[in-house]
Formats: sequence, structure tokens, C-alpha cells
Amino acid sequence: MKVLVTGAAGFIGYHVARRLAETKHCEVLGLDNLNDYYSVELKRARLTELEQLEDFRFVQADFGEAAAFEGIYSHFKPDYVVHLGAQAGVRHSAENPAAYTHSNITGFLNVLEACRRRPPKHLVFASSSSVYGAHAVVPFREDANTDHPISYYGATKKSNELMAHTYAHLYGLTVTGLRFFTVYGPWSRPDMAPILFSQAICAGRPIKLFNQGRNRRDFTYVDDIVDGVVKVLLYPPATLPVPPFRLFNIGHNRPVEVLLFVQMLEELLGKKAVVELVPPQPGDMLETCASIDRLREAIGYSPRISLEDGLRRFVDWFRRYYQS
Repeated sequence: MKVLVTGAAGFIGYHVARRLAETKHCEVLGLDNLNDYYSVELKRARLTELEQLEDFRFVQADFGEAAAFEGIYSHFKPDYVVHLGAQAGVRHSAENPAAYTHSNITGFLNVLEACRRRPPKHLVFASSSSVYGAHAVVPFREDANTDHPISYYGATKKSNELMAHTYAHLYGLTVTGLRFFTVYGPWSRPDMAPILFSQAICAGRPIKLFNQGRNRRDFTYVDDIVDGVVKVLLYPPATLPVPPFRLFNIGHNRPVEVLLFVQMLEELLGKKAVVELVPPQPGDMLETCASIDRLREAIGYSPRISLEDGLRRFVDWFRRYYQS
């Protein structure tokens, strides 16, 4: 089978592409534009790892450019599509909304259009816990109202869900959206908390913890995310809803305070953090927590990696990559 993975040089995309390429009888084409939102060197290092796999190939392209993406898609003729490419980052979306419109709205439209012309067996795309926004009740459930996102990034992901539902309704595309909750682990983005905090701790730089460090996050280890993505992708139900569209949370369901997260990193890195406790920041959610009942019922999803084990694995990689 042939699987197209967009955002393959990204954090989650790298791990999903690797798992699929290591699966028997699975040919993976990774696509990424290698933009400079964060270190292109890190993206190329991930690709170096992937390109050692016999069943992985890579093409550098922007799915925001319709003609280029359509050409790649029609030539490869994927059986399955995992759309993980996007302009990421909640805070950056307030500074550069045009980049989010290009990748997350126009780019997703291009993916849907290519799938409409030659439907894959299944399209799985990345949404986000950011869609829950201002009126979310913990734990977040998929049927909750998501009409009030508090970041432009969250608004683009909400838009993706509506677009995908429409294409499933109009054209019968089999589509599943996954709302990711605070994914962490090896090869993570340098603009995410684990690397920002770890680098600051090692360098003795202060760490600003918004809301006095009391924000709670549903930290989910990347291997648990990959397990869910791959199982959802390859094993859609025999009986699909009408239209054939589904939405799932994918998280750990055990949120912890960010201050505790920093303290755990301190212990693993063997150095105290310089912490500044500051007021909440506009656009930040005070707590995220995924209800995973729906995904557990659908595919037997159950996260296996505790925060203690996951952070230990992350720190081992962090030391190899950044301190060797």
C-alpha cells in the first residue's frame, strides 16, 4: 500500500512516517516544504533518519501550491493520506496570520481537492485541542461546542474540521480528524515547551511560566500519538457514519501543571531552573484534558507511556542531539 504523509520533516510527521515505513508492504512518500519557521537543520536531521529506510521517499514541495501538490499526488496515487503538514504554533499565529491562512486553509483545501479527484481509502488529518477555546469544559469531549477558539491557529484547525466534513458530505470522502493534545518526545520542535525549558535550564536562563505555572496540559508522548494515528488510518470501521467523517481526541487524559513539568525536567537534567511566575497570556488555555472514550471505543486506544518515562526518553534524545 502507498501512503502519502505531509509534514514528514515535522515532529509528528517524522514519527508517523517512520512507523509506516517500517510496516511491511507499506511504501511511504513524505512531503514537506522545509520552511524556516524553526530550524531547517533539525528538519533535515529528521529526514536523514527517514531516508535510511528502504520504503521511504521524500519530495520537497509546498502543498499550499495547488498545481505542485496535485502533480505529486496524481503521480504517486496514494492509497492512504496522512495530512500532518501545517503552520504550527499558537502564539506565532497572532504575529503572522497570513502564513496560517496559506498552509492551514488554502493548503488543506488543496489536499481535499486532490483527494476528491482521486479518493484514497482514508484521509486522516491533524486537528488540535486549540479548537476548544474559551468555553471548554474539562475533560474536552468531541461533541462540545467549539465555536469560540481563542487563537487564530485554533480557528484554522476548526475550519479544517468544517471543510473536511463538507467534503465527506459532498463527495463521500472517508475522512478522520484527530485533535492532538500537547505532544512531546524526541525530535520535538524547538518552539515547544520541552526544548525551550530544557535549553533554558541548561543555560541558566530564566523560564517564564504564565499563570504562575498553574496552567495544566495533557502531555501526550509521541509514540502513543503514532499508535493512534496509524491504527485509525489503516483500520477504518466496516460501517462508517453518513457522511463518512469522524473526529477524535487523541491525548493522555492526565493533565499536569506546567510547574510540575519543569520540576521533573530539573530532576532529569540535574540542574535547577530559574523560574519567573507571571500572569496568564492572552490566547493561552488554562487547562487541556482530552476525553479519549470515543477513540478507545473505536480502536482500543490507551496511552501507555507515563510522563516520567516519556520525559526520560525525551531528555536522553535532547542530550544526544543538543549537547553531544
